[in-house]
Amino acid sequence: MSAKQEATKAEHKTKKFGKSERSIPHHTQKAKKFYPAEDEAKPKKVRKSIHPARPRSTLQPGSVLILLAGRFRGKRVILLKHLAQGVLLITGPFKVNGVPLRRVNARYVIATSSKVDLKGIDEKVVEKVGEEGYFTRDKAENKKGEEQFFAQGEKPEKKKVASARASDQKAVDHALLTNIKKEPHLIEYLGSSFSLRKGDKPHAMSF
Repeated sequence: MSAKQEATKAEHKTKKFGKSERSIPHHTQKAKKFYPAEDEAKPKKVRKSIHPARPRSTLQPGSVLILLAGRFRGKRVILLKHLAQGVLLITGPFKVNGVPLRRVNARYVIATSSKVDLKGIDEKVVEKVGEEGYFTRDKAENKKGEEQFFAQGEKPEKKKVASARASDQKAVDHALLTNIKKEPHLIEYLGSSFSLRKGDKPHAMSF
């Protein structure tokens, strides 16, 4: 008898039914009498492994970028730092084109050949702005404003920028403006918006 046949025999037992004999498996599972009213949620298996974001070679700190989506689409901004998961920390500066310190997805920007010197910017301020919980405070404030609007039926109070956010913006902008003013026509370039006109061919343009 082969090993496979021996294993099969071990998994079954012989039981007599009158004069006849039957081979019955050991692990016979009976059907459940009761079933849960709702299906039990099973955690989904994630087969994809998360890899660290690899920024494009053209996205270097100090590069001038063009925003392609969002509230400030078409604006030219300055890249300050790479954050986790392909997010970029950028600024207008605010005094030049009204774009504050914010995070944008690297997929929705075009890198240009123009660069701005980041010399003089306080790295501690940039590190603080790049922290995970820095921009999440706005969500709590927005929710509070919505609750007041629906509760009272009146317009919520005008949003006030936190003093810490305003001071961080001023600190970054002051150092940037000093370097921008050294380059001719750079402040006008950052203040202008990018747009396509009829007949323009984006694939043939050099930014």
